[in-house]
Amino acid sequence: MLDSKLLSILCCPETRQPLSQADADTIALVNNAIQAGSVKNIAGENVADILTDALVTPDGSRLYPVREGIPVLLADEAVLLPLEK
Repeated sequence: MLDSKLLSILCCPETRQPLSQADADTIALVNNAIQAGSVKNIAGENVADILTDALVTPDGSRLYPVREGIPVLLADEAVLLPLEK
């Protein structure tokens, strides 16, 4: 869980939308797709690491991983949502 003060100043580097913590259902959906090998980030690289936390844009279009409590806000690291089913 990220500090609320930190979360209040974070935004998507591409869209400049504020970010919020992804809910458990979104993380579960992404993790299921990761385990199936069907998730790529914007850079086109396969995402292999299971997420324990992530940040999402209000429109639900982009998800950014949080690794070891640190948000990874690099545009190329984002996962576009919704995922293909």
